[in-house]
Amino acid sequence: MNIKMNDYEIFDLGDIKLLSGKVLESAKLAYKTYGTLNANCDNVVLLPTFYTGTHKRNEGFFGSGRAIDPNTHFIVSINMFGNGLSSSPSNTPSPHDGPHFPLITLWDNVACQHRLLTEHLGVKHIALVTGWSMAGCQAYQWGAQFPDMVNAILPFCSSAKTSPHNFVFLEGVKSALCADQNWTDGHYSSPPIKGLKAFARVYAGWAFSQTFYRKELYKRLGFNTIEDLLVDWENDHIKNWDANDLLAKLATWQANDISFGPKYENNIQKALRSIRARTILISCTQDLYFRPEDNLIEAQHIPNAEIRPYDSPWGHCAANPGNDHGFEVELDKGIKDLLN
Repeated sequence: MNIKMNDYEIFDLGDIKLLSGKVLESAKLAYKTYGTLNANCDNVVLLPTFYTGTHKRNEGFFGSGRAIDPNTHFIVSINMFGNGLSSSPSNTPSPHDGPHFPLITLWDNVACQHRLLTEHLGVKHIALVTGWSMAGCQAYQWGAQFPDMVNAILPFCSSAKTSPHNFVFLEGVKSALCADQNWTDGHYSSPPIKGLKAFARVYAGWAFSQTFYRKELYKRLGFNTIEDLLVDWENDHIKNWDANDLLAKLATWQANDISFGPKYENNIQKALRSIRARTILISCTQDLYFRPEDNLIEAQHIPNAEIRPYDSPWGHCAANPGNDHGFEVELDKGIKDLLN
């Protein structure tokens, strides 16, 4: 990922007991802050990270003059477990290294993020939790897990619970990776290159919409052909991602359910009703796996919720900074509406 250690900070959590009952030893959260916490401690904007994201990628969602502005807000960008910066299969010593890394749910992620904010950063209240894809899933999780602490949430291209179809999509990319004979159930001595390439190629078919390929919008990204785009995706996964890390986060994604845990005991409607934060859900109508229909069902149970569908041929990647300027405008409008 080419991110220098001095570009972020580490919060040592010690040994943490996970929702599964297992203990992750010497757990660590990597994070970065932007801006200054005000005297009232009420200008906090929390940005978790998405599936192939880091705090660095989150920088595309804010800036001077944007709805989230480091001149006004105290922005906390926290790396999800499994992304190679926070505790992950690739950086955790035995007995939790590689394929031995335990399942970490979004409940576990948010519980540890809560510790970072309250114990280390002195945060008592959060103005907004927002994020794309798995980061948006964590925004829902925050709203349900700590309903008294969060003023507003804006998940975009995400869901409160991974749908059955989304689960099956993830099974497909996982199977492509694990079919590599060098995968050896995660006990590889060198990266399973063929598996990573297959993972990337299958994923590219889901990340963008059918319209994206039909209208050759990949040319706006600098690719002359579809093959050029696919090779670029292959190279990104080979260069930037460890296979066990990808699958650890994928397991977290598949387990996504804000009602999972002792508080709501798998009652998703009860969990959704518990969200007191003002809520705007932004879906992309051409997103192939986080479907707007799921958001419509969720919004029926979340008090003070509004759904704002956005149509874009960029599909799930409409939210990727730089792809669709119209989406950026809509996102900033939603954020402003919540913060104001």
